[in-house]
Amino acid sequence: MKELPETGKWYKSSRSDAARQCVEIYLGDGRVGVRDSKSAGCGPELWFSDADWRSFLASRIWDR
Repeated sequence: MKELPETGKWYKSSRSDAARQCVEIYLGDGRVGVRDSKSAGCGPELWFSDADWRSFLASRIWDR
């Protein structure tokens, strides 16, 4: 199992290309944030509780 990254800051996938076509994830404070890397800091963000985020990952709906 991978070790979780440091909490309290935004992360972009290491597989993100130079065109910045990726999402960024924030981990910390009992919540998870998701935003578009192209508009980081000035666009909309989605926020989830830790429990809701874990349910989303467990559902594997994103892997279809």
